[in-house]
Amino acid sequence: MTDLQWITPEWPAPSNVRALTTTRTGGVSQGAYASLNLATHVGDNPASVLRNRGLLRERARLPNEPRWLEQVHGTKVWTGGASHDPPIADAAVTHAPREICTIMTADCLPVLFTDVEGSVVGAAHAGWRGLASGVLGETLNAMEMPPERVIAWLGPAIEQAAFEVGTEVRDAFLARNAEHAAAFVQNARGRWQSDIYRLARGELLMLGVEGVYGGGFEVFADSERFFSYRREKQTGRMATLIWFE
Repeated sequence: MTDLQWITPEWPAPSNVRALTTTRTGGVSQGAYASLNLATHVGDNPASVLRNRGLLRERARLPNEPRWLEQVHGTKVWTGGASHDPPIADAAVTHAPREICTIMTADCLPVLFTDVEGSVVGAAHAGWRGLASGVLGETLNAMEMPPERVIAWLGPAIEQAAFEVGTEVRDAFLARNAEHAAAFVQNARGRWQSDIYRLARGELLMLGVEGVYGGGFEVFADSERFFSYRREKQTGRMATLIWFE
């Protein structure tokens, strides 16, 4: 087992805000899930997943168990509090210190939010369906904070060269904003290569969030660091976490 490795966002978050994205290295899962798979729903050995989650808590010195969601590519936001079952939601927001908002991905875009005072944080699961349905706006609404006082960070997601979509996807975004056309390049098959980072930045700008950081990852191409569902189909999930002290 190699050392657990994670990515720390480079953004001007307040000093009390903590955030990280795991990579696929440092866990105990085997085969297609090697090695730090954190998802229980993908076919991995449940004991391995629990051990991986324990390693994450230990090595990253997490203040609490992360709030694991049951993600369905929707727009519902979990807003904190006790829950015995995984909440069905694709975003999480908390105004409570040491409560960990958590998103799992393996191509889709994790987006982190904080206000400039560090009094509220959020995380959103932004695949194309969630982006086109407004999950970022729902997350921002749940933060109850003026958008000009919020900053965002875009975590590891699939790169444009590997993200081929149909015309229906492009149409869904153009229906929201014609300027989203710049995020699509037609390929030789008559389909479209989609830039999920550009789409997210466009959505955030529409919402009034101008402080947007991160992006530029290549989840599909970087098989050593990242899981990718498009690349492997049977695979694990990374986690992106945020909380404040």
